[in-house]
Amino acid sequence: MAQFIEDLKQRARQLKIEVYTIYLAYKDPRVPWYARIFAACVVGYAFSPIDLIPDPIPILGYLDDLILIPFGVVLALKMIPKEVLEECRERAQERMRQDKPVNRAAAIVIIAIWIICAAIAVVFMLKLC
Repeated sequence: MAQFIEDLKQRARQLKIEVYTIYLAYKDPRVPWYARIFAACVVGYAFSPIDLIPDPIPILGYLDDLILIPFGVVLALKMIPKEVLEECRERAQERMRQDKPVNRAAAIVIIAIWIICAAIAVVFMLKLC
């Protein structure tokens, strides 16, 4: 059982590296436009706290994290040219060894989305009362 959990942790780490690789590849001008759009969607969904299916829903809540993100990563990796992918993967692994990448702009956007959603919910509730 302990080995199974350790394998899952290793796969999760590898998935994080692959998502960061896709993020780096998204910025590369050698990547086709359609791959860049898809990569942006995959990375945005992977890092977003907002899920297609909310996590509190039993079993289904984690299904999107277990299926959609890995599936999107695989498709995005197939769209990115091999030479770009190799360069970005090396950079991602190096960065992950040093420290975890931080994107403050993305954090601000996500927090802003949550605040806007909360404000809309409050306004909606006030109109109902």
